[in-house]
Amino acid sequence: MSAAQAGPDDSTDDGPPVTTPWVAQMNALGEFIRAQRRLANLSLREMASMTSVSNAYLSQVERGLHQPSLKVLRSIADALQLSTEQLLSQAGWVTGTGSASSGSADSGGTEEAIRKDPRLTPEQRTALLGVYRSFVNGASG
Repeated sequence: MSAAQAGPDDSTDDGPPVTTPWVAQMNALGEFIRAQRRLANLSLREMASMTSVSNAYLSQVERGLHQPSLKVLRSIADALQLSTEQLLSQAGWVTGTGSASSGSADSGGTEEAIRKDPRLTPEQRTALLGVYRSFVNGASG
């Protein structure tokens, strides 16, 4: 009955464009992987050959369209010379239950601030997050 039901911008009930936290996390993971790949000066084809994962699938992972398996994440991490834990953390699969749990509340706020800073490019955010995590994880011993 309401005119708002027919409006294209009002898609909260049955419109797929509604972003869930999981979709947002997959998008963030994909952006992280893409930025790391670019920082490593790797093309999609080069990374595909290093990971034994197709170009098309890697592209879809980078765009947040697929949830990669642990095996694929390990391959990607190896190709990018990152720890699997860094990618798992970025995917939201590692929470404060591991060895870095002592600073997880503080690091979450710092990492969120880095992600939201409009002055940084995606590549700068990724690099800064990597450096920050290396310091935080290195200091937990």
